Amino acid sequence: MPGLAAEQDAVSMVRRIARALNRRVTDIVALLFNHKSAGSLGAVAGFAIAVVFAWRFLRPSQGRPRRPAPKRPSATPAGTPDSVVSDAAEPVGDSGKLVTRQIVAKRLSGCRKVTCQLLGVVFEEKTPEELQKHATVRPSVVELLLEISRHCDLYLMETVLDDKSEENALMALESAGLFRTGGLMKEKVLFCSTEVGRTSFVRQLEADFHIDTSLDIVSQLSRFIRCQLFISSMEGGQLAANIFNSPNLEQFFS
Repeated sequence: MPGLAAEQDAVSMVRRIARALNRRVTDIVALLFNHKSAGSLGAVAGFAIAVVFAWRFLRPSQGRPRRPAPKRPSATPAGTPDSVVSDAAEPVGDSGKLVTRQIVAKRLSGCRKVTCQLLGVVFEEKTPEELQKHATVRPSVVELLLEISRHCDLYLMETVLDDKSEENALMALESAGLFRTGGLMKEKVLFCSTEVGRTSFVRQLEADFHIDTSLDIVSQLSRFIRCQLFISSMEGGQLAANIFNSPNLEQFFS
């Protein structure tokens, strides 16, 4: 029957068009014009073109690949000081060194120049007479002094009785490795013959922080020096507000 044949022919045409959807539109148009047995070429062609445009509109886009979203930089935890982050990134063999570094930076915050007496602070010896015979650096202050010299301009000074005392002092400091980093040099170790001379050294250097075992010296300097540390196992009595008191150097920086 002509009507049934035309319907079957149209169905066959749609199936062929579906198989040809992945081809170019020009190929589909050529297929339509080559098919001569359809009852209504115009109707079938219109239907086919509508299917093609619907397919092109609804199919998933295969255009350019989407760019990956930029990664957000990892944020620093709130409340973490920058200095702590820089130190954590730096390899430190001993965690104690990191703690010492942070405490020194905190205690000497804003201080650019530090002056420190030798006897009773750096040396085991406490009198000029003992220094004439020998000098012994206290092992517990070596790393601390090196850290202070990295943080500030450090000067060491002492009142001595003769040249032999100076030699003993310099030899002990060098043997302890205090000159090995370059922060502390022999030229920054000063000697004088009286306590008045030591007081004069501190003022001439315009130190921000002075460390001494003499109550007289720290009292005289309290008007001129920003901060001082009085090293004594006994209470210093009524000290000025800018004078700290500690039995030894390492305890103050602990």
